[in-house]
Amino acid sequence: MAGCFEIVDAPDGGYRIRMLDGAGHLMAVSVTFPTKRAAVAGVAQAREIAGTGLIRDSSTGGQSAVKAPFPRMVRRASGGTSRGTPLSGGALAAGKRARAHY
Repeated sequence: MAGCFEIVDAPDGGYRIRMLDGAGHLMAVSVTFPTKRAAVAGVAQAREIAGTGLIRDSSTGGQSAVKAPFPRMVRRASGGTSRGTPLSGGALAAGKRARAHY
């Protein structure tokens, strides 16, 4: 079951986001946002980070303390365009066809 984000009033004014798991258990609390609109933008940013962010171990125990149940994640440079020019779908497909004939 999926969790949810809740926008709640912050004790010092403004709004905070609470992230709850599917059972309703608290997973995280955000910083204070000045407006609800900013809090909603914070949810969008949290979704992006959760979907693409790597895990960084900044604990005092480091990696030697506990064996993680997942492999160490390293972002690798994407292959494909060495010149830094974007390829459109048509140009990429045409390039593949041209290479296939040689």
